[in-house]
Amino acid sequence: MHLSALLLCLSLGALVKCATGSDWCYTDCDDTPSTWENLHGASCGGKRQSPIDIDTNNVHADLHLLNFNFVNFSSKHVIKSIINNGHTVKLKLHDGEVEVSGGGLNDAYSTIQLHFHWGDTEHHPGSEHKIDGQRYLMEMHIVSMMKGLTMQQATEKSEGIAAMAFFIKATEDGDVSPTWSNLTSYLTNVMDTEIDMEHDISIDDLIKDVDLTKFYRYMGSLTTPNCNEAVVWTVFHEPIIIHKTLIQKFPEKAGFRNVYRPTQALNGRQVLASPATPLPSHPWCYHDHCEYTQSEWSRLPNAYCAGESQSPINIAKSSAVKEEKLGAFHFEKFDDKHVIEKIINTGHTVKCVLKEGVEVSGGGLGHVFSTLQLHFHWGAHDSEGSEHTVDSKRYPMEMHIVNKRKDLTLEKALQTTDGLAVLGFFIEATSAKEKSRSSSEQGASSSDMDALKKLTSYLSAIKNIISEVNVTEEISIDDLLGSVNRESYYRYNGSLTTPSCNQAVVWTVFKESIKVDETLMMMFPKETGYHNVFRSAQGLHGRTVYTTAAAARAPVSISLLLACLCAFHFRLHF
Repeated sequence: MHLSALLLCLSLGALVKCATGSDWCYTDCDDTPSTWENLHGASCGGKRQSPIDIDTNNVHADLHLLNFNFVNFSSKHVIKSIINNGHTVKLKLHDGEVEVSGGGLNDAYSTIQLHFHWGDTEHHPGSEHKIDGQRYLMEMHIVSMMKGLTMQQATEKSEGIAAMAFFIKATEDGDVSPTWSNLTSYLTNVMDTEIDMEHDISIDDLIKDVDLTKFYRYMGSLTTPNCNEAVVWTVFHEPIIIHKTLIQKFPEKAGFRNVYRPTQALNGRQVLASPATPLPSHPWCYHDHCEYTQSEWSRLPNAYCAGESQSPINIAKSSAVKEEKLGAFHFEKFDDKHVIEKIINTGHTVKCVLKEGVEVSGGGLGHVFSTLQLHFHWGAHDSEGSEHTVDSKRYPMEMHIVNKRKDLTLEKALQTTDGLAVLGFFIEATSAKEKSRSSSEQGASSSDMDALKKLTSYLSAIKNIISEVNVTEEISIDDLLGSVNRESYYRYNGSLTTPSCNQAVVWTVFKESIKVDETLMMMFPKETGYHNVFRSAQGLHGRTVYTTAAAARAPVSISLLLACLCAFHFRLHF
């Protein structure tokens, strides 16, 4: 077989015909991925196939996976040409100019080409690898061959090929990348025509600001026939982020879509991670579908879940001690309608990550706190899901606003008894009768319903665990809180309510609840697919729960009655 033909066969997503002698495809032909293992001479039914779904709970850190050495990744003249071969769009590199070594690789490799995998639309993503079940919109592969080997030898050697995979994620914010805009200008539906690259584009320009120290490693195969089990795979943790419109150009201009192989069985292979890659310390959950359920959290290494200052608690109103020092809070940028940066499905909650500059002080806290994020706890359609309870009453939901002492690092704050301040707000349903009355007549606060509608509209985009979406709607924290009386609350010292349960939290639990439509609350379990995400109440162990001296605002109906009495008294005397 000629070298050019072999190069095509080595392309992890770029074959037209291989040694099988058969045509293959992703869709709309006889030899789709489900039948590749039957192709003559192919290894597609082997035990070391790619791509895979990387379960981060089963990944082990490897201290030997240190930094890569890249030669000419920054050169703007190494990309020779671009070609649409009917299976992918491939960028050919000039021979012998680009190299990869380090990163735990046992040899040096010559980089020969880059190519892409994509799906259909933003609702039908097309990356080949997955992370914890999540498929990204696109994936870019950089393919390198071990130096000193012929192409034939590389495909027959266990580590003959080194492939680096980069996930590609869409954004609607910011400017359109000039590099990716230039690249997509070459996309065409004309097959097998090599087009010279005239723009100055480097591999680093395409990778952008991805942290190249964070990656996963496993032994696998080519992801197209012949599926040779000859690949050392590096899958980078951080995605390349480019504008949504540029991603859409790949299926639109190339003329085909859904060009990715489904994930393959791991078959006992070990997936490793570089030391810099963030990994879950241990799998934990609220219920019975994992190793460490709530009753087992105390067994987690380096956890404090068996301590005597744990949260949440049941707040007994009659036992709460009035404290004059618990005054009004000062909230900085709670009224900023662009403060929510993104929403994440963590697998345990829905978390809203906030931009910098949001702060909380006052309220007897004694320090200024930087607001990091807010998240939710909920039950199911037939059960309540707040974490704290009041006189044993559990509310349908609870929202937590998490704040870190501004003068401490997060690591230090987690080890300081007042390092964190969490604001807890109960959420319950507004009845049909209450909806027809004004918020001033309800005697309880209502959130800005439009704000919560905007927030929950993003839930359908984060159905997969660890998926996230950027927030473009105007939503402020004040909008979500509505008219809750923020001067009436309970205070106690406690802990995080999830592992590692650090006893570093000054808790503020507000007395008034946020009122919202029940249909909006039900969207949380419906869209995420999990429910009853709350920790049970923990023992008080002698701790004191304090309460603000000021009474909660009286319901307006009572105020109206008092006004009528005053008017009656006025008429009696005059």
